[in-house]
Amino acid sequence: MIREAICEGIDVEEALEKAKAALDIGDTDEYDFEVLQREEKKRFGLFGGRPAKVRAFVVIPEKPEDKTETFLRNVLDKMGLESIAIETSLTEESIDFNLSGEEEGFVIGRRGETLDALQYLASLVANHNHEGYIKVSVNVGNYRDKREKTLEILGRKLAFKAIKTGKKTSLEPMNPYERRIIHTAVQKVNGAISWSEGENAARHVVIGPDPKAKPNNNRRGGFNNRRGGKKGYGNRRNQNTAPNPDRVPLNEGGATGLYGRIDK
Repeated sequence: MIREAICEGIDVEEALEKAKAALDIGDTDEYDFEVLQREEKKRFGLFGGRPAKVRAFVVIPEKPEDKTETFLRNVLDKMGLESIAIETSLTEESIDFNLSGEEEGFVIGRRGETLDALQYLASLVANHNHEGYIKVSVNVGNYRDKREKTLEILGRKLAFKAIKTGKKTSLEPMNPYERRIIHTAVQKVNGAISWSEGENAARHVVIGPDPKAKPNNNRRGGFNNRRGGKKGYGNRRNQNTAPNPDRVPLNEGGATGLYGRIDK
């Protein structure tokens, strides 16, 4: 954003001082100016003559949250979603945009792909020419929280399936944030392991049995004990689900998912 003032004076110096005063520019403030017209003295003290004219201006950096909200508004309007409202909230390290309206489904898209794309583009806008990194979140209601819980349940379910069947399962392509949720859920299930395969838009999580895990020899006995009542299968389940912080996902390639860096 640019603030400017055009002022006249007997000479350039006077016109510039008037313009600086109009913009409330102090001696230590940065500004720029251009001479629109230089003064001319009257001929013979009677004819002609003109004052000097100067344009002074200061460039005020637009706040990241303002330019990003403007960007989102323009994109939504181009999508025909003028009825979608944007609520902006700030923290010390992030900008959160919550979208709401009758057509929320169009904003979310298939499995959140449209919402993720909006968030990625908004992050680029917010961080353009900005020192450091600002985390940007674009959400619709509590969609991302619900999606996170769904992915956690899916990761655990497929981890137990891998232990039971000894086979691996490939998931659909996901962005880095969603892949991390799956990996974290699988890490909590001993006997299963996850890794990522594919490049760019095809990068996805694979869940399979952990080749280094010790086989569970108490399965039959556990099942019989369960019949007896208090011991057995439930204990085996707890043993498998004990967190193991030493296990980490394999081949996780950082920000190479559907849209690069995606934060919650």
